[in-house]
Amino acid sequence: MFKASQLVSTFAVAGLTLFGAQAAHAQVVKIDGSSTVYPITEAVAEDFQKAKKNAVKVTVGISGTGGGFKKFCRDEIDIANASRPITAKEMEDCKAAGVEYVEMPIAYDALTIVVNPKNTFLKQATIEELKKLWEPAAQGKITRWNQVNPAWPDAPVKLFGAGADSGTFEYFTEAIVGKAKSSRGDYTASEDDNVLVQGVARDVNAIGYFGYAYYAENMSRLKGLPIVNPKTGKAVEPSGANVENASYQPLSRPIFIYVKQKSLEKPEIREFVEFYMKNADQLVREVKYVPLPKAIYDSNVKHAKDKKVGSVFGGKNEIGITVEEIMKREAKM
Repeated sequence: MFKASQLVSTFAVAGLTLFGAQAAHAQVVKIDGSSTVYPITEAVAEDFQKAKKNAVKVTVGISGTGGGFKKFCRDEIDIANASRPITAKEMEDCKAAGVEYVEMPIAYDALTIVVNPKNTFLKQATIEELKKLWEPAAQGKITRWNQVNPAWPDAPVKLFGAGADSGTFEYFTEAIVGKAKSSRGDYTASEDDNVLVQGVARDVNAIGYFGYAYYAENMSRLKGLPIVNPKTGKAVEPSGANVENASYQPLSRPIFIYVKQKSLEKPEIREFVEFYMKNADQLVREVKYVPLPKAIYDSNVKHAKDKKVGSVFGGKNEIGITVEEIMKREAKM
């Protein structure tokens, strides 16, 4: 079973390992995009390849949501992993290239703020405090913890976060700063979440953010920070249960795969997608995300069969959208 902590070694081969002589002639499913979605899709890919006795090879890369959509709209891959909905610009790029796609929500993620476990002063954080720490105006100015909150120590802040091509970067900046991609630039950025895990784990003054699966795999090395819900005023820990009960806001978010309509004409792509949706509940749980209701997985398969292409999100992120709202939209698609 894939573990998020295996990402570095797994990504080094990016699914290109040959499984016996027959692999040289195998049919190929090409996937790229979000590092947040990667653990789910890689787990599905491993099980699917075993089920097909390696007659089909599945490659899974990590170039971030934005990087994946670039390849997707250039017709270079079959499936894009995405930790946010497709943007208006990406929709235009795909349209210009004649690329049609089926949008498939696959799970919910608790975007998690993490600190070093030896950090004794950070018990929780508000959106206002996080904004003061991460907004563009903080660059080169907010460099010590007590500048964010006087009750915090006079110690240097070490920041770790997602790279600019990451959907996590876009969602985080919109939810925390109020505008997508609006962030200070003087922090350690990476599309590889394990780089961020290692950075925070090594520095007592560090803080970072990434998808819940990477925190869940590294709980012994990191501390997940409770976030004060702006509506209730209560500090809520990142967890599957708090995503499901909608109390972990505004950092709960749906994550997706986008499947190229043209690719669905190939039997191996159809089979992979059907296998994905049939096994999503179990595998999403195994990598510590929150599965969606069975009705959504069933509707994903139906949309593929009915060639229902496009997005129900209108080319933009939506902060705080619930599972129920997604189900209503999927039903209307």
